Amino acid sequence: MKIRPLADKVLVQRLEAETKTIGGIVLPDSAKEKPQRGKIISVGAGKTLDDGTVRKLQVKKGDAVLFTSYAGTEVKIDDKEYLIMSESDIMAVIEK
Repeated sequence: MKIRPLADKVLVQRLEAETKTIGGIVLPDSAKEKPQRGKIISVGAGKTLDDGTVRKLQVKKGDAVLFTSYAGTEVKIDDKEYLIMSESDIMAVIEK
């Protein structure tokens, strides 16, 4: 199934939660925090401005991003979990 977000929305696949601390302690599932990092899977066409023009999004498919803690709406597609969020919920693009 393909999902195409509308307007300024993006589809993000959240990265896996860390299973160990930096010191090597294995974390139980109850102690794991949901990561605030993900990969852009799909993007909408852009935000429609008041004058009717469409501003393209600053992120693109494949970008690694940081987003706010409570960003987006969780959806399940083909047994995989994704987030659909506004571009404004994205705080930064991770560049390597």
